[in-house]
Amino acid sequence: MSDPVCGGCFHRCVLAEGQTGLCRARRCEGGRIVSLSYGRLTALALDPIEKKPLALFYPGTQILSAGSFGCNLRCPFCQNAAISGAGADDAAWEQTTPERLADLAAQLRPRGNIGLAFTYNEPMIGWEFVRDAARAAHARGLRTVVVTNGTSSPEALAAVLPFIDAFNIDLKGFTEDWYRRLGGDLGSVRDFIRAAAGAAHVELTTLIVPGENDGDDEMQALSAWVASVDPAMPLHVTRFFPRHRMQDRPPTPVARVLHLAAVARRQLKNVFPGNV
Repeated sequence: MSDPVCGGCFHRCVLAEGQTGLCRARRCEGGRIVSLSYGRLTALALDPIEKKPLALFYPGTQILSAGSFGCNLRCPFCQNAAISGAGADDAAWEQTTPERLADLAAQLRPRGNIGLAFTYNEPMIGWEFVRDAARAAHARGLRTVVVTNGTSSPEALAAVLPFIDAFNIDLKGFTEDWYRRLGGDLGSVRDFIRAAAGAAHVELTTLIVPGENDGDDEMQALSAWVASVDPAMPLHVTRFFPRHRMQDRPPTPVARVLHLAAVARRQLKNVFPGNV
């Protein structure tokens, strides 16, 4: 019998019994792939919705933001590497249930909370918990948000999509070479964006890394493609700061971020400079 294939993302890891996937959050147990991160929270905070970032989805509100561990990319500039690069054995986590998390979110309504956001690490590698907790949140009249790199499989996206009201999706650039260097796949992200935009509110974030994805031509191509999906789709053009394993260069000049935002506005109606 052949080893099972994890269907969580584009990597399609083939896992022998007891083996954990590249994301460190899915493992083969008893001949099937299971989520190691189900209900295991490493971070929980009530955040402004704009911090996700979402500019045009219930602005001025708060959202209870929950994170776990693991990620299926290896971005050298990750700002949450302590949990995104961790597995079940080296992350500090607390166990919860979808219902308990949704109840907590509901209790925070008097503080301006509108729902639940799945964020901080890559939430879609634990899509089963996202699906169940989002469904519980909807049952309580709450809104749901996923902040993601957009590289999960079509099957995982289809499982959560009926229960998600908004996404912020990282569109990390617009070249296959840059995505390969991050351990990602541009085609998967494009497919994810198209599918999500057909069913939910979608905003995109592009972190501008000096010398990597900061060219006018790349931003022109990126914004033209986004406009082909929806010219009103918000794009956050965000300033890079040295983090994790990419501390060998200075922050992106503010002028460069503002210039690239202006380039994007030639194609898109809603462009927001970030971290400036």
